[in-house]
Amino acid sequence: MPDQTPHSTGAPQPPPHHPFADLPLPHPAPPVRRLRVVVADDNPVVRAGLTALLSGRPDIEVVAEAADGRQAYEAAHQHRPDVVLLDVRMPGVDGISALPYLVRIAPVMMLTYSRESEIVHEALRRGAGGYLVHGEFTADQLVDAVRDIKEGRAHFTPTAAGALLAQLRQDPAPAPAPPLPEGLGQSSSATAYGHSTPGQTYMQRQQPTPPAHFEGPQASPPPTSPEMLSHMQPHVGQSSSEWTSGRPAAPDRSRFQLSTREAEIMDLIASGMNNQQIAATCFISEKTVKNHINRIFAKLHSTSRSEAAAKWIGTAPDAHRGRG
Repeated sequence: MPDQTPHSTGAPQPPPHHPFADLPLPHPAPPVRRLRVVVADDNPVVRAGLTALLSGRPDIEVVAEAADGRQAYEAAHQHRPDVVLLDVRMPGVDGISALPYLVRIAPVMMLTYSRESEIVHEALRRGAGGYLVHGEFTADQLVDAVRDIKEGRAHFTPTAAGALLAQLRQDPAPAPAPPLPEGLGQSSSATAYGHSTPGQTYMQRQQPTPPAHFEGPQASPPPTSPEMLSHMQPHVGQSSSEWTSGRPAAPDRSRFQLSTREAEIMDLIASGMNNQQIAATCFISEKTVKNHINRIFAKLHSTSRSEAAAKWIGTAPDAHRGRG
């Protein structure tokens, strides 16, 4: 029987035509520009925690850390970040003193334990775009605030908002408002808001006139600015009364001889936080918190949180007197 198998010609067979071979290739997605952040806090544990938290987001990059206001200015001047996270109480040059210099470079979000109304008000007067108090926000809320501050959307935690409201209520009554403009409600004109620029926030409109050596938001400060900062005296201490003249002085807390960490924890106790909340805020264990509290009670000669808090904030009968 003859062989029916077709003989191979030896020529390679062409691959089958791909049905999508003639379609253009898709363009690759453009790379996402990451939000560049400088973190300024004198507590290295807080700095490390914030850096780890923010750097874990695909659209955020911490480009530098700083331990005081002068370092924050130098880092911002070098890296030109999109946002600066700034503590209030820092050695050397504190955050409030450095703030007018930093806001000429990038939007600034205060991120601090300081909750006094005078400090909140002063930070906003000097150009801060928001104010977050440790222990009053979640990680996601912090990330949202960092993203929003770049776009001019302010964020405040409850204590900061309440402190600002209390400060405003203490201010003298404003002058009578002028009559409403004609045609109000018949047009989308912004004349009712004082001819403000679209998208401009209240704090941007109220920001003090910058020093003469600044020529614009991105103008480079003169070479002497770091030296000027290095010689500035800290404006923020244990007492917030220095921001407002004529107010009663805060109790003399130096007599308690608390360490920086103990004073920090005592502030959180006075704010009403429990041990678990304090541990989470300070990035330490509850056992460490209890050890600190025991030493605090001994130094304040107190046996309860309420008694210690009363002495700390100056409402105890002997708050303004030394112990005999």
